[in-house]
Amino acid sequence: MDIVLTILGLLCMLIGILGSILPVLPGPPISWAGLLLLHLTKAATLSWWFLGITLVVAVTITVLDYVVPAMGTKKFGGSKAGMWGTTIGLVVGIIVPIPLGILIGPFLGALIGEMINKADGKTALRAAFGSFLGFLTGTFMKLVVTVVFLVLFLVKMWDYRTELFSFG
Repeated sequence: MDIVLTILGLLCMLIGILGSILPVLPGPPISWAGLLLLHLTKAATLSWWFLGITLVVAVTITVLDYVVPAMGTKKFGGSKAGMWGTTIGLVVGIIVPIPLGILIGPFLGALIGEMINKADGKTALRAAFGSFLGFLTGTFMKLVVTVVFLVLFLVKMWDYRTELFSFG
């Protein structure tokens, strides 16, 4: 059972990293679930303090992921239409096979959102930049946290590899 839990935990880690880039998956909480699965093995028990602190980090980063783009948009004079445009642009940028679509999509989406909101060109461009900057900041924070969680997972797994993969 420990091997199954470890493999599922590792899958959660990898999906969490993917989720730090894709807007439809909550990356840090999924990665944290991987740590929890590792804790449930007999070989690699983690302390409750460790699990509690990493849970707080995962929840905080997830909340900040929604707050930071809004702050970026607001700071640069944008509207909710720009924030929605960023999210829609990201989804389109992922689906449409264009180079750097994941970067171009959010910016163009925010720009179009602001233009639909009847902002003049300069204001729309500025708000789109703010929204895009907020998106990049949130994505970077999630990516760092999920990669750190993966490293912690691998270190803990490595520490207990002998016990985890012994068949006796």
